Amino acid sequence: MKRLFKENVGEHIPGYVMAFICMGIVAATTGASAWIMKDIINRIFVQKEESMVWIIAGAVMIIFLTKGLATYFQQVLLTRIGNSIIASLQRRIFDRILSQSLDFYQRHPMSDLATRMSHNAGAARAVIDLIITSIGRDVLSVIALTSVMVIQDPLMSVLVLVVMPVAVLFVTNLVKRVKKIARAELQFLTRITSTMNETATGVRIVKSFNMEERMRAIMNSAIADVQKRNNKMATIGAMTSPIMETLGGFAVALVICYGGWNVIQNGADPGGFFSFLTALLMAYEPAKRLARLNVQFHGGMVGVGQLYDVLDEPVSISEADDARVLEVKEGRVSLKDVTFAYSDVPALNSLSLDAAPSSVTALVGPSGAGKSTIFGLIERFYDPQQGTISIDGQDLKGVTFESLRRQVALVTQETFLFEGTIRENIAYGLPDASFDMIVEAAKNANADEFIQEMPDGYDSMVGAAGSLLSGGQRQRISIARAMLRDAPILLMDEPTSALDAQSEAKVQEALDRLMKGRTTIVIAHRLSTVRNADVIHVMDRGRVLQSGSHDELLRQGGLYAQLYELQFKDVPVKMAATAD
Repeated sequence: MKRLFKENVGEHIPGYVMAFICMGIVAATTGASAWIMKDIINRIFVQKEESMVWIIAGAVMIIFLTKGLATYFQQVLLTRIGNSIIASLQRRIFDRILSQSLDFYQRHPMSDLATRMSHNAGAARAVIDLIITSIGRDVLSVIALTSVMVIQDPLMSVLVLVVMPVAVLFVTNLVKRVKKIARAELQFLTRITSTMNETATGVRIVKSFNMEERMRAIMNSAIADVQKRNNKMATIGAMTSPIMETLGGFAVALVICYGGWNVIQNGADPGGFFSFLTALLMAYEPAKRLARLNVQFHGGMVGVGQLYDVLDEPVSISEADDARVLEVKEGRVSLKDVTFAYSDVPALNSLSLDAAPSSVTALVGPSGAGKSTIFGLIERFYDPQQGTISIDGQDLKGVTFESLRRQVALVTQETFLFEGTIRENIAYGLPDASFDMIVEAAKNANADEFIQEMPDGYDSMVGAAGSLLSGGQRQRISIARAMLRDAPILLMDEPTSALDAQSEAKVQEALDRLMKGRTTIVIAHRLSTVRNADVIHVMDRGRVLQSGSHDELLRQGGLYAQLYELQFKDVPVKMAATAD
């Protein structure tokens, strides 16, 4: 809690001071409304002073008007500060998430991060508001009303205040149960978000395989679990009420017995007694809220703890303090004795290879050979455990992220488009590009033709993840984005493997333009796409087994020849079957 307040409350001190002033006014007017009961009883009903009716009525109006205005400004101030705290925390969480490497996203699913962005940031604001309002509103109100009680009758005040420690001891026993239930509730909230995300992104599979009932059952189970935990939390929170009601009733009964006897037998001031009783009754609500404070506080702190888990998770890959701007002159990419493993799973083992400038270097091999890992290391999504990766002799660990990734363009098999317009998605390659530059890139990517046929042209929406476009159209938008970036190094992960023949022809034509004059490294699953590559590296189990041109590798035999034979041995049979 100390850290929560230090990091989030400091910049809002002026606003909280104003809110505390307002809450002090609320507490003072609450005490005044109890105090004035003495004059109402004595001056109006006992002494029957007619002139005092208007004076006291006016005073009551002023008291409650002042209290209402102070309550209004207090609530507005706290709401604005609270919203600012949530926004600040969400920005901090998102910035921290963006700074993490890819392994972070493998450990934390999207649903978990979404929960921490929304629910846990809200929990932090709720805890701060709870403490502030409890101190500023409830504690001050109880102090003001207790002062009235003590002034009116010290002995009765002592009798009443004995009840409070009993209530506190009971509520303390509920805290452990609350923390356990709150943790479970957050887990199930994450499951709800995860199920919703899987259903939305995989809706085609869900419907194709008739999985609606299965997904419905999973979601219903998660919702039922959250409902169950919420009910338990409400039950525990509500347990403070019967205790406070019983103890409060006991205290009021004592006051009535003693105060009534004192007025009747000893002629005590009836106005003072009613003022005391009013203060006691008015103190009941803030006292009950204070009794629930510990339960609500620990429930909220579970979310705060999870929020700081993300903010405190170290960044596994960071820039060096003296990182330089990468300067690309030729564009030679070199990996020397590189060893890398995902946790305990080896991916690359003392691998060395070069990608020469203005040439096409292909990586082929079975799944799990480490081809995609090389791309991740070149863009420095990961760092190798051993060895070096350099561009034009500059170790990538010594250059800035921004300059490195500005010099690299990526075209993948699974094209991802952001929700927005076609123009916006192409412009991500170069944010300050003019519209003419965007159109030129689209033409070079063979995308301008289909874009012009769309209702809003370049301002047409692509839908979530590009869902309103075909696979070939998405791929050409992605190539246009890479062309606009105009980076000297190009990484391609079999960008045509999922396309039909017509789309593949258009995409391949665009890729040929894109590769011209660039250092291109391409991952190939279909060997027919890399027959013209300058150098082909054949990989298996994190090592380069063979290197050479297509013809050289076929003459050598080995793994490349085996893969080639597996892919093409049935071609004549299939062609003959088609002819029949």
